[in-house]
Amino acid sequence: MLKIIPIGGLGEIGLNMMAIEYGPDLLIVDAGLMFPNDYMPGIDLVIPDFTYIRENKEKLKALILTHGHEDHIGAIPFFLKEFPLPVFGTSFTLGLLRAKLKEHHLPEKAELREIKAGDITRLGPFNVEYISVNHSIVDGVGLAIDTPEGILLHSGDFRIDPTPVDSQFTDLIRFAHFGEKGVLAFFSDSTNAEKEGYTLSEKDVRKTLDDLFQTCRGRLVVASFASNITRIQQVISLAVKFGRKVVFNGKSMITNVGIAKEQGFIHIPEDSEISERQIKQFPDQKILIITTGSQGEPMSALTRMARGKHKGIEIKSGDTIILSSRFIPGNEKAITSVINSLYRLGADVVYEKVSDIHTSGHARREELKLMLSLVKPRYFVPIHGEYRHLVKHAQIASEMGMPDDRILIAEDGNVICFENHQMHMGESVATGRILVDGKGVGDIGETVLRDRRKLGGHGMVLILLIVDEETGETIYGPEIISRGFVFENQGQFILEDAECIVLEVLDELERPSPLDCIKVESEIRRMLKRFFYNVIERSPLIIPVIIAV
Repeated sequence: MLKIIPIGGLGEIGLNMMAIEYGPDLLIVDAGLMFPNDYMPGIDLVIPDFTYIRENKEKLKALILTHGHEDHIGAIPFFLKEFPLPVFGTSFTLGLLRAKLKEHHLPEKAELREIKAGDITRLGPFNVEYISVNHSIVDGVGLAIDTPEGILLHSGDFRIDPTPVDSQFTDLIRFAHFGEKGVLAFFSDSTNAEKEGYTLSEKDVRKTLDDLFQTCRGRLVVASFASNITRIQQVISLAVKFGRKVVFNGKSMITNVGIAKEQGFIHIPEDSEISERQIKQFPDQKILIITTGSQGEPMSALTRMARGKHKGIEIKSGDTIILSSRFIPGNEKAITSVINSLYRLGADVVYEKVSDIHTSGHARREELKLMLSLVKPRYFVPIHGEYRHLVKHAQIASEMGMPDDRILIAEDGNVICFENHQMHMGESVATGRILVDGKGVGDIGETVLRDRRKLGGHGMVLILLIVDEETGETIYGPEIISRGFVFENQGQFILEDAECIVLEVLDELERPSPLDCIKVESEIRRMLKRFFYNVIERSPLIIPVIIAV
């Protein structure tokens, strides 16, 4: 039996990871992360739960990568620490991965095997062919996986751009070849399944950028994803065309551009690139700064510029800032805050909502239809997207005539089984999210997050008591200390009333010998929780500390 198990990435954006299992052999496709949302205070990263892989560790053959975005390779350092196995990827994808592994002190242990579009890798019962796809990062591939049950096609992240500026096309001919040969199941990118029409071509973005370069008379600052090498090359080419010197700024930008230069994806004349220190040696109209921070990330270079806290670059009147990326859902407030700050400093800001300075790397509805018509799969499983995206993609397949019983909307942990060329659902397996906080991996659970949310929302109240262990009599306290709850001078009466409630609890409780401190703490917490909500409608984190002596 052939089993496909999505470990992450279905019903969510990020955490992309899929297991493909046949008998004693198991392949993993991608191992991505997710960035924390507002409900995860203090969390740095979120990675998939590797429980199923851990339970089948002896079956592991290889990890195969479709491309180098964080939501596809970000969890690999954590994965390889536990599962040291061969990793197959294109040159740029592995270049990004090497830099990431170096930060985790893993490069000497990693077995990285470079492939290119058109190559075929045999791994146990699987033959994996890599198919060129166009995306917002260079060197991406889709996968054709020949299994004993039939051919599986995995689109990777893709769009169909007939005029790509980097000459990397989505190889529709190869996808059509497998369609003619017969595809058992097609797993396809659903991110833009809600959006009508076709994705804007990079050449159209190039025209918008060209117009901005012509009209701007001061310094130009372009903020982009550091992984969008095609866009960065377009901006560099325009800088050369209009005689501007190029400054790369931001750690990830400098790292990724360095890798892209080494591998020939970025070309820049030596006399066109200058350092941050050399900016003042040239007139403003001759300067272009390419930087990070298009999503308003708190520590990014552009955010520091907007706050006036960048060591080397000060935004001033006459500067034009171009945010050459889309507003990722959840980042809107941070981005608009940066935009407002840049305007206050006298700069002009150009962004997605006012100009065509970005295009998505994911196929829209008409492109998804074209791909389905070429592949003609027996079964179809939409992947890579929130649940509504999967539903919309499934509807596209249904509208194109696929029988509903051959379209499956799956979620993380579902086991999709193929036996005798027929598909059915098996028993689901454990999946989930592992939270990374500093050096701690998986040691933060919902209880800790709930406490952090309470601290962030309503503050903390600490009740300190010292009691006699034998008699239960109070020796010291109750002393109540609050932080982030009420201003102590103005809310003193609330804290004084809380002390009275604690004393009432102590008076009413039976005091066995020895004293049951846990029971007393629980009752104090319960009574104060009710009191604070009734009086002020706040729910602080309440921490009773009883010391028995």
